[in-house]
Parts: sequence; C-alpha cells; structure tokens
Amino acid sequence: MAESLLLNLAHSIIEKLASLALEEFLLAWGLQTDLQHMNNSLKAITAVLLDAEQHQSRNHRIQVWLEDLKDVLYDIEDAVDQFECQALKKQAAKAAGNTSIKVKRFFSSSNSLAFRFKMAHKLKNLRGKIAEIVKLKSDFGLTEGVHGTQVIRRERKLTHSFVDAATVIGRDEDKEKILHHLLNPVDVEDVPVLAIVGIGGLGKTTLAKLVYSDERVKSHFEVKLWTCISDDFDLEEVLRKINEAATGQKCAGWGIEKLQAFLRRTVNNKKYLLILDDVWSEDRRKWNELRDLLMGGADGSRILVTTRKHSVASVMASVPPYNLNDLSHKTCVSLFLKCAFKDARDVEHYPNLVKMGEEIVRKCKGVPLAVVTLGNLLYSITSEHEWKYVRDSEIWKLEQKEDDIMPALRISYEQLPSNLKRCFAYCSFFPKDYEYDNIELIQFWMAHGLLQCKNENEELEDVGLRYFRELCSRSFFQDIDRSLISMVNCKMHDLMHDLALSVTQKECSIVTSSTQHIPRNVRHLIFANPNSLPESLPMILQSLDGVRTIVPYVSSGIISQSFIQILYLPRFQFLRYLDLRYSEIETLPEGIGMLRHLRFLSLYDSKIRRLPNSVYKLQSLQTLWLVGCYGIEELPSDMRLFISLRSLTITTKQKCLPNNGIGCLKSLRNLEIVSCGKLEFLFEDMQGFINLRKLTIQGCPSLKSVPQSIKYLTSLEYLAIENCENLDLEIEEEGSDNQTRLCRLEKLILGGLPKLVELPRWLLSSYTTTLQILFLKQLHNMKQLPACLTSLQGIRIDDCELLKEDLSKIPHAPDIRIDGKKFRKELLAPRS
Repeated sequence: MAESLLLNLAHSIIEKLASLALEEFLLAWGLQTDLQHMNNSLKAITAVLLDAEQHQSRNHRIQVWLEDLKDVLYDIEDAVDQFECQALKKQAAKAAGNTSIKVKRFFSSSNSLAFRFKMAHKLKNLRGKIAEIVKLKSDFGLTEGVHGTQVIRRERKLTHSFVDAATVIGRDEDKEKILHHLLNPVDVEDVPVLAIVGIGGLGKTTLAKLVYSDERVKSHFEVKLWTCISDDFDLEEVLRKINEAATGQKCAGWGIEKLQAFLRRTVNNKKYLLILDDVWSEDRRKWNELRDLLMGGADGSRILVTTRKHSVASVMASVPPYNLNDLSHKTCVSLFLKCAFKDARDVEHYPNLVKMGEEIVRKCKGVPLAVVTLGNLLYSITSEHEWKYVRDSEIWKLEQKEDDIMPALRISYEQLPSNLKRCFAYCSFFPKDYEYDNIELIQFWMAHGLLQCKNENEELEDVGLRYFRELCSRSFFQDIDRSLISMVNCKMHDLMHDLALSVTQKECSIVTSSTQHIPRNVRHLIFANPNSLPESLPMILQSLDGVRTIVPYVSSGIISQSFIQILYLPRFQFLRYLDLRYSEIETLPEGIGMLRHLRFLSLYDSKIRRLPNSVYKLQSLQTLWLVGCYGIEELPSDMRLFISLRSLTITTKQKCLPNNGIGCLKSLRNLEIVSCGKLEFLFEDMQGFINLRKLTIQGCPSLKSVPQSIKYLTSLEYLAIENCENLDLEIEEEGSDNQTRLCRLEKLILGGLPKLVELPRWLLSSYTTTLQILFLKQLHNMKQLPACLTSLQGIRIDDCELLKEDLSKIPHAPDIRIDGKKFRKELLAPRS
C-alpha cells in the first residue's frame, strides 16, 4: 500500500522542479540540463505508476522497483529542498543587515560557491539513478495511463458526527446489561472485574463510554477513572495513566513508589469504577501486581475491561465475560443510511442507492466501524457508478480472516485523494490511543510538506484544517471534542492506526531497548522510550542520513539530557521535525544550526536554558514552540532571521522584548507569549506582523501595557489576553488616525484583567462588524458591554459579577452562555 503514495510524492517533486525560483537557480549555475532530464524521467515513471501498483502484489521485482523508486524520489526531494534552503539563506542575508561577523561569514559568497559544486555533483548522481529506474520499467511491460476510479467528494462539516451515530444505534440492551452488573451486588470476593470481549471495530469502547457517562453511574460511584492500556501493560505506565485520569494532570517524574501510594489514596475506602480500555497483555503476574493495589476500594467498587481476546478476559476477570455480538443487519442498514444520507428525504429519493447500500452493509459483517466508515465514505455522493465501485471493489476479494474488517477500511483509504492519503498515513508516527489536536497535526503535516494550496492566496494552516475536517468526516478520527475557540481534540481507532502503519511500515522505525538494526532508508524515527536505549544506538544511527522525523515518547514523562547527546543531531541533515517536549535538556548542541531543512522544533515544557547561537541558520524553521520553558533567560538576538517562521510560542524571563527582533517576522501567523512572569513591556514594532492571524498574551502578571502598533494588525483574526493583573489595555489616541486597524478580528478572549472596566476604544473602533465569538472571564470590574457588536454569534461570560447584574445590557447573539449555562435573552423582554 505504500506505493499508493508514490504518485502524490512524484507529482509534488515535479511541481517543485518546475518552480520559477529553482529554475532561476539552475539556469544561473548551468544545471538546467540536469533539471530537464530529471523532469522527463519522472514524467515517464508517473505515467506507469498506477499500473505498477496494480501488479506489484503478484510480482516481487515490481515491489523492489517501487521501493527503489521511493528512495530516489525522497533523495530528489531532499536535493530540491536544498535549493529552497539556499534561496531562504539569500533572503535572510538581506534581513541580517549590519550584524555580527559570524553571521556575515555564514552568508559569504565562498559558502555559496561550495554549495554550487556540491549540488552539481549530487544532481548528476541522482540523474543517473532515476535513469536506471526508467530503464528498468520497460522490463515489466507496464501500461501508461491506467487510472482507477477517483471519487470526487464534497467537503463536509466537522459536525457530521459518525461517533454519535455509532453510539446511539443498536447497543441499548447491551448497555443495560452492563449497568445491571455494575450497579447491583455480585457474589465475588474483592472488587469484581468484568470484561467486554469482541472483535475490533465492534464497539466495545463505545459501549464502555455509554456506560461510563450514564447518570446512574455518575450518582452511584464516588470515583470514576478511565484509562486506555493498548499494547503495553507496563505497571509503571499503567499506574501513571490511572493517576493522570484521577488528577487531570501530567504525573511527569513520579517514581513507581509515589504512583502506587497515590493510587491507594485515590481508591481506598471509596466506591470507584475503573475502566481499563483495550487490554492486550495475557501476563497474569502484571495484572496481579495492579489488582493488589486496587483491592482497597469500598464495597460496590467495580473494574470494567475491554479486550479483543478471551485469553485476556480469563486472566483478568472474576465474573463471566460479556461477549459483545455484532449488530443485526437491520440495525446496520439503519446506521449506514444515517451516515450516508443527509436526511430521510434523500433516502426516499434514491431507492437504487439504498438497495446497493444494503448489499455493501452485508459485506461489513455486522461491525459498526466498517458500516460507519463506508457510510461516511459515500456521504452526499449520488452517483450510482461510485456506489457500485465500493460494492464491487476487488479489495473485498482479498484473503481475510472471518473477523477481519480491514477490507472496509482499506476501501475507504483507497478512495482518499492522494494528498489526504499521505496525511493519514503519517498519523501512524504517533502512538496508539494518542490524543491528536488539530493544531499540532497541521504543523506536523506542514513540516513534511504534505499541504498543497489550491492558489497562492490560500494559507497553509487553512489547507491543513480542510484536510483535518475531511479525514474526520470520513471516520479516520473519532472521539472528536471541539472547543468554542479553536482547538479540536480527537483520537484514532486502533484498527485505523493499524491501517496507517501498514502504509508506512518501511518508512518508519520504532526504536526500543531491544533494537539492533534500522534499515538505512528509514525516514522517520520514533523512540518508544528514549530513557532506555540500546547501548549500540550510536552505531545503529550512523548511516541514517535521510531521517526526516525524530519523535521520542516517554513513559516516565521526561526525556533525559543524555538522549540528545547520544542522538548527535548534526548527522540528520535532512531532518524536518524534531520534538523534544517534556525533556530535561538544558542546552541544545551548536550543531543544530546544520539542520538547514528543520521546519518544526518543539521544546515545550522542557528545562532548556538557552538556544545556541547557531539557531539563526535555521531559515526553513516554520514552527518554534518554547512555551513552558521557564529556564530561558533570553531569546536569541537574531530572531529576525527566522524568515519562514509561522508559529512561535514563548516563555522567557526577560523584562522587555526588544524591537528589531520578533516584530520583524513577516511570515508569522501565530504568536503566543505565555507565563512570562517578569515581562513588563512588549516590542513596539508589531506593525511588522503583516500576516499575523492569532495573538495570545497569557499569564504575564508584570505586563503594564500593549504597544500602540497592536491596533494595526490588519490580518489578526484571534486575540486572547488573559491573566495579566497589571495590564492596562487603554492606548492613547494621538490626533487623527487614518490607518487601517483590526479589520478581520473574529474571536476575542479577555480574562483575569482587574484594570479592565470597559472594552478599550481601539478595539471598539476595529471589530464591531467582524467579531463572531466573545469570551469574557474573571473580569470583576467590567460593568457592561457595548451594544454595537452586530456580528456576534457566540458570547461566553464566566465569573464576571458586575456584567451579570443587568443581563439586558448583554448584546444579542444566537448562542449566549453565562457561567456555563445556556442563556436566552429574549426571555428578559417584557410581555405585551
């Protein structure tokens, strides 16, 4: 399935090769012949790629040929990106102006000359490799222009919820039976353990959630805890997850003794319900260790387990398991129609589609996940041809187990546009049961160049949001939690995760303490536990110069300083994505400046004290996250050289952010200044933010004022200012002012500002016709809001006593919530 992504990758490279900037580079250096030959070779290959994909399962030589092609394509993309890096270096040289000798040396012409000779040699080498691959393709008798059926989709809103449909239909009886067990006495010693057993996709987790959120359960148990176990049943990690569920906070750095003691205090002498979701381990010893810690609960406590394996149930459960059956055909058809059609009228209008839908449902074998996935796949599609394609797909004929629903998921995957295929596949680099948020995921896709704008006016962030919504609407994500403001959290069903892994299995390597070898063509490294690395790791990593992703996931919550030393970052010269959040790392090596392709760097909530001087060389950097880095004394002096930076989040000990730094970042779209306890003044040159769309200032108690230039952020759509106790938001107006002000502001959040009595005039004159969401909280001295906010769609007011004294003064909006409760303003109007 990895070959399904090659066409998208090849087309992406062809587009880059055709870019005007690259053509100018190669023309100036006499390399345009190499460019033309390489371009022609790629076009010859793409013409037969789809046919090669269809034959590769029956021809091992084609499989090998496609794998070799993929490696060469990635190498070509790396080379093309090197030219882009050189172009960015020239732009940064202009931005540098009069700067240090060290920086001038980096931008010197001698460096440029060396780059020219190096790239000439590399292009010649790549041209030879691609020519060999083109020559080999003639041996396979492949046909040009073979195209499968491509289904054109309408974009759907995120509110088309497959999760709700799956939970509502067909599980009421199962729910009541589980509740009967949980709420009534059971004749067993200690805390009864019940296991829900069923195949993947049947709805075990959904059923457990229905039970967990039932009002009878809420009133019956003193403590409710939910944790997902997945593949690994490491006692320390399981304890950490349970305790984090209890506290709602990260238990980073807690040792096993502290974890055990806290769990005992949480459950002892209390009637609790603990749900252990998706358990795989059959190790009785591990379960007994955990069970011994849970037996101190009050009478009536219960443990509910979900698992695919009867052997797990026999190890863990103290009562007979609850075997979850598949849904009836009638129920599945009802569920499918609810997902595939907008409403009952559409069902009536398309009887032929309904008949085909019943045939498709029969192939799903009563498994809700398969039904919902294919229903959402066909949502709003009225072409009978496209429905027949799904019903008669060759994928159904592949050899499969009796309880295998993967064909249904594969069909849904195959019907994705090629750009969405890569975005979905890259989600496999996160662990099972990972809680994605749309902002992080979009930055991840952006760092790997997966987002393709339809036109030059479209923002990458908007493209990413469109991709995310489309994947949600097609059931590739679940448990979608959408906030009023901006962030969306979700998860991926473990079967969907398995599907993504099957696509990227040869590109990504998960490094564990037992890893002895990593193939040299691996592009993505995931460290399952970076604090427990194999001794031979430095040797294992030696030849992995093409790695693009490094992500460590730590069970203990903290990455040690030794990890970054063993890693030796300069070896990964084509690295795009580096995530070092929750780490003990105090300093990064100077060699990080060699990572010229690096686009994403997160040190979120780490112990970093300073960034090395060489960071000014990272002209490709698009995302830099430094929030929660309380040890940073000062930000780099050459911030203005981050000419590609689009998202910057910072925490610093500085009293003042200087001019001619952050304010010069014209590419910046998102800026978050958070938890800067000593910060008194911001930079005055905010007018440099010609593209800034989101600004957050939060937790800065010493901040005294905002700069005059803040009112001229003409691209700003989101503004949040919170918990700044000494901040005065008023800005002196100096004479007549004809400059354009905040003209696009849609969301405004103000909270924890004791000096705020009324909305500032500079804000009022800007957003009265564009503001859609207004969120006010802990504004204890604000008395009323202006009535001129005509475009408001939603208002949230929390803990604002004076504002609530006369609710009639609150502007009208379709959705008004005060202290979390829905408020209908029309009820205040006097009766006639």
